[in-house]
Amino acid sequence: MDLSLTADPPSAPTAAREGVWLACIECGEASPPFDAIRYTCDDCGGLLEVRYAEPVGFDAFAGEGVWRYADALPLDSGVTIQEGGTPLYRVPELTDDVGVETLRIKHEGMNPTGSFKDRGMTVGVAVARELGVERLACASTGNTSAALSAYGSRAGMETLVLLPAGKVAAGKVAQASLHGARILEVDGNFDACLDLVQELAARGEAYLLNSLNPFRLEGQKTIGLEILERFRADHGTVPDRIVLPVGNAGNTAALYKAFRELVQAGDLAVDDVPKLTGVQAAGAAPMVEAIEAGADAVRRWDDVETRATAIRIGNPVNAPKALPGIRETGGTAVAVSDAAITDAQRALAGAGIGVEPASAASLAGLRKLREDGVVGSEEDVVCLTTGHLLKDPDAAAAAGTEPEPVPDDLDGVLSHLDDRT
Repeated sequence: MDLSLTADPPSAPTAAREGVWLACIECGEASPPFDAIRYTCDDCGGLLEVRYAEPVGFDAFAGEGVWRYADALPLDSGVTIQEGGTPLYRVPELTDDVGVETLRIKHEGMNPTGSFKDRGMTVGVAVARELGVERLACASTGNTSAALSAYGSRAGMETLVLLPAGKVAAGKVAQASLHGARILEVDGNFDACLDLVQELAARGEAYLLNSLNPFRLEGQKTIGLEILERFRADHGTVPDRIVLPVGNAGNTAALYKAFRELVQAGDLAVDDVPKLTGVQAAGAAPMVEAIEAGADAVRRWDDVETRATAIRIGNPVNAPKALPGIRETGGTAVAVSDAAITDAQRALAGAGIGVEPASAASLAGLRKLREDGVVGSEEDVVCLTTGHLLKDPDAAAAAGTEPEPVPDDLDGVLSHLDDRT
């Protein structure tokens, strides 16, 4: 497997556009980025990565949001709704509770459609436009469909989303609907939806914008660039560890790529690369199973279940990129219960940070790793939260306090308050 960033560009003089090409992580075959639609290698079927002749460092970045990092992306500009630039919150009480030196929360729920998926779509939809396609498509547990629908609508392109029937939070379905997507509810889980949409893409019926698409991950790698820039500005160093929820493992792969490019550019020492630490729900944990077993590949879980719907995925397509990312950075992966996820969701809410259940998996995983002694008290840690609490209002309501009925007069309200104190 070639994740070294050393593959050569295509030999034809017009093949690589401004020093950008696609490289297969399995066989190393290089391809032009925009001469044809590719999701996997033409020769061996392996996953593709976008490669650059000259990866850039922090001095090349200017502006705001995702497109601050244009010099590290395959295009100079995208279909944008001002994504990126999300907060890196300080949480002193949670820091003390968990027992680490520093804990910051990178809240991707503050993107335009409420999740990190906007970062991938600003790049992916721009590439679709570059390729001249007319219809966009994705399989989704909800956030991908919301983001693709918004960015497809902004680009004036038809959007098709395949969702597992009855398994997607209402807030996410509402977003896709309002942005005008065609919503197909599939009698199956997310992985069945992904199988179907890949078949549609293979027949040329739509342009696939799940994280199998290498251009999606280019936008998502800007999460890692933002974390390092902001953390270094605030603390004079980079974090020891980044803890993140894992569904399809796209963010794990994307952050690992961002760090490898910074190492190649000379702006990040190998020993300073943060440990990538993945967290899955116990009912959907094929990545954790592979890490614990020392396996080179994940075993597909056909039956997955968790209230953290955004990571209810049994066959993470980016595992071939993410497994090396976890191992080569000295990280790990851990599974947590739904109860632990809900408890972490409440704890984040207590700090004023509202997230959907899957987002809270990062804090739940960090807590477990501290209890097990895997994460040390001296560590500087960033937890990535990936989606806003209003993505799943039913889960938020279930985790929160119950309404209290009161009469419509002041004395009655005061009496009720007195009774409850």
